[in-house]
Amino acid sequence: MRLVIRNARRLDVENMAFVEDGPVVSEDGKIVGIGEDAAADVEIDAKGSFLLPGFIDAHVHFRLATLDFARLQRWSEVEFGIVMARLARETLLRGFTTVRDLGGDVEGLMRAIRAGMAEGPRIIRAGRMLTQTGGHGDAESGPRPVPTCACEMRHTAFGIVADGPDAVRKAARHNLRDGSDFIKIHVSGGVASPADPLESVQYTAAEIMAACEEARHRQTYVAAHAYSPESIAMAVENGVHTIEHGNMIDAGAAAAVARHGAVMVPTLSTYEAMDLIGRQMGFPAANLAKNSKVLDAGLRSLEIARDAGVTLGWGTDLIGESQSRQRREFAIRAEVETPADILRSMYVVNPRLCGLDGKIGTLTPGAAADMILTTIDPLENIAALGEDDAIEHVIHRGAVVGGGA
Repeated sequence: MRLVIRNARRLDVENMAFVEDGPVVSEDGKIVGIGEDAAADVEIDAKGSFLLPGFIDAHVHFRLATLDFARLQRWSEVEFGIVMARLARETLLRGFTTVRDLGGDVEGLMRAIRAGMAEGPRIIRAGRMLTQTGGHGDAESGPRPVPTCACEMRHTAFGIVADGPDAVRKAARHNLRDGSDFIKIHVSGGVASPADPLESVQYTAAEIMAACEEARHRQTYVAAHAYSPESIAMAVENGVHTIEHGNMIDAGAAAAVARHGAVMVPTLSTYEAMDLIGRQMGFPAANLAKNSKVLDAGLRSLEIARDAGVTLGWGTDLIGESQSRQRREFAIRAEVETPADILRSMYVVNPRLCGLDGKIGTLTPGAAADMILTTIDPLENIAALGEDDAIEHVIHRGAVVGGGA
């Protein structure tokens, strides 16, 4: 099918400016021409609206399909599938045509999208998260028997509990064999987990190096959930490529991230959402207290990282019911960043993290025909992209899928 979009102001990502250079033509899911007219199977008159590449969220969790974590423990795969498919469709309708899933089994969802049984974005996935016993990704509730050996591993649909370099290596190899595009580990405490303080350091240098070596052997990388300065520095010094969140980063840890050429992916909208929706859903006081700490530190972490020269990606980490707030991230980051810098995080950095540099995040011939039409000029008012009626059309793989959700 050939799609032709006329009279649009196209975002030139390289120069971060809008240009009016004629029709944008796509065929078979790819952009095939700019500025040259062509016969169309489907035609859109943009009437001067702004044409952007499809949005890219570099930190999502489709497996974490509800903020009611007790329900997550009880759901069958059928229940997961129904809710995950709905979340994926809503994500696409919000304009996110590519996402990077940071942990949990999403193989079935990806297969359903590829087969046309469900609508959703292109998914780049980590697969099951790797965590130590009692770490942020140790999601099993209730009493558990004492392991019979140090190498014993446990797993759920969310993660693998692996202690020691050999176990971490085996878990990483398992994920890579099963198709993970990269590896996700936890090196500090988290907000949603009940037993680990935010400041706790998780995994050792040897365990981190084992995961990173396996990733490197497969020409990919390791992403690490990390908040505290010590855990952030330990991660990048032992081979981790992306720091997810990083809210409690200090100048020394930021310098280490920059020195090692690593990337930080802030996810500020999730803490705001957790504060609002988590209270409504009965989040325990201890978890709300941890959330307040990272919420308060979020914007300052961006300033510290930016001043140190850290490369920043764009993510949200929203869970279940809060995923509807996905575009809110634009407005939060606009409090301390310029619109051009925010768009570079999404359209320049995120494609590299997805291994799709030049294929997504750009409106040039040969790239995927993933596009957004909006009446909002994001270089003037990027926060307005979060408004309910901000999106006129979403185009994914050359097909119009709807307006904003």
